[in-house]
Amino acid sequence: MKDNLLLVLKGYIMGIANIIPGVSGGTLAIILGIYERFIGAISHFFSNLKENVKFLIPIAIGMVLAIVTLSRIIDYSYDHFPIPTCLFFVGLVLGGIPMLVSKVKGKEESKHISSYIIFMITFAVVIIVACSKLLFNLDMTVNLSKLSMLGYLLLFLVGMIAAATMIIPGVSGSLVLMMLGYYYPIINLIKQLTQFKDLYHNMLVATTFGIGVLLGIILISKLIEFLFKKYEVKTYFGVLGFIFASVIAIPISTYLEVKNLIVDVPQIIIGLIVMLIGIAISYKLGDQ
Repeated sequence: MKDNLLLVLKGYIMGIANIIPGVSGGTLAIILGIYERFIGAISHFFSNLKENVKFLIPIAIGMVLAIVTLSRIIDYSYDHFPIPTCLFFVGLVLGGIPMLVSKVKGKEESKHISSYIIFMITFAVVIIVACSKLLFNLDMTVNLSKLSMLGYLLLFLVGMIAAATMIIPGVSGSLVLMMLGYYYPIINLIKQLTQFKDLYHNMLVATTFGIGVLLGIILISKLIEFLFKKYEVKTYFGVLGFIFASVIAIPISTYLEVKNLIVDVPQIIIGLIVMLIGIAISYKLGDQ
């Protein structure tokens, strides 16, 4: 019983990470000491079915509880304190960088030009997507209240992509959702579900997204296991490229997606303070 409650708590912490842009659920899973077993239980699910189910269910319960209980808080903070919230997320990203750098520091492959090319590619992809939205004023926010069949298919695919990034250390699944324009609609969807609004439609949307997430986790787990075993350093360089670009992408996404954004001195001062707090929190977690 005690072990199950501990797994629920660890799942809750992972759920918090997966709902906050810039925070990696995979990174926290490493810090909490369950990452390798988590990936192994998914990628070899049927090899030891009883033990894997016993291990994964409490984690899943914790993650769902975190997402349900925190969705309103995230939505409220973005509505009323967009700049401090944005800078807090940036701080969480910055604070996690030293832990990721330590994974490649001093290793022979870290001197190879191919590792830096991978870093530049992942960095460039994120920056191009973010800047394209900014330069062309692209409104990529999705309206989940009116989805066509194509819309449901895209939602399913986005769920798969988000799931993949949720379990890669250093990569934030919710940040990917933010860049694709699905983050705020999904948060609002969860809030409406907790308020029992338009249950049939919202459950249909949530189920479509949830199946995509589940399938994405199953499909990507074996690939992640392979990459980190065979190409650990190069994989971390790719993750670092994403992370460094995220520091730029988060403010751009916030600027484009928060309606009636007002920039004033008090918000900036508070934002810088909470950014430092975010750095400290993330660094401390990564240092454990």
